[in-house]
Amino acid sequence: MTLAGRRVVITGGGSGVGADMAAAFAAAGATLTICGRRPGPLQAVAARTGAAWVTADVTDEAQVEAIFAAGGPADIVIANAGDGASSPVTRMTLADWNAALAVNLTGTFLTFRAALRHGMGPGGRLVAVASVAGLRGYPYIAAYAAAKHGVVGLVRSIAAEVGPKGITANAICPGYLDTEMTARTIANIAAKTGRTEAAARAELERQSPQNRLFDPAEVTATALWLCSDGGRGINGQAIALAGGEP
Repeated sequence: MTLAGRRVVITGGGSGVGADMAAAFAAAGATLTICGRRPGPLQAVAARTGAAWVTADVTDEAQVEAIFAAGGPADIVIANAGDGASSPVTRMTLADWNAALAVNLTGTFLTFRAALRHGMGPGGRLVAVASVAGLRGYPYIAAYAAAKHGVVGLVRSIAAEVGPKGITANAICPGYLDTEMTARTIANIAAKTGRTEAAARAELERQSPQNRLFDPAEVTATALWLCSDGGRGINGQAIALAGGEP
């Protein structure tokens, strides 16, 4: 497929799924802008892909607006920035809760709102990288799951608004990904339970019927499909990428 002439914005573009998407969308010919909080990783991805890069915190309204005000209308916007921490709900602080909602849910809202305000037109694509935790509950990640459930609801509501304008909005809901964020989760489980990191990883792998973590490239392939001409009829969907996990 080709995305020549299409302007693409990817948040959380310095590592993990965002970095993988940046490489694939650049290879497809898109004019690419990646955003994130850490300049170093963004610069490294930009050097490999030719992307423009902007440091921005998606929880900050003014910084998100500035991404789109500076670059002009975007054709494809992927809200990928996110983070997660785990703890029993009884030990979760209000700060933990607010932080999870801010980056995962409010950040997606601010990103999509800015994209639409700054001129996304017919053929536009909004894609949120949510989680299978946005489709079902899991122990110890109540705030993260609540935020990702919110992302799914947000996407479905936006899709109903923008569908008549020829724009689509969808969410991709992967299981545990083989990324830096999951590595931090594995280390956290090991530290809190006394298990080895190998045992903690195996526990996460068992949550999928395929007994594995998922590759960022699988999320990228799904996003490319949603942004292709073949994906123009897909709107308001939460696509599970979790090996058949119920």
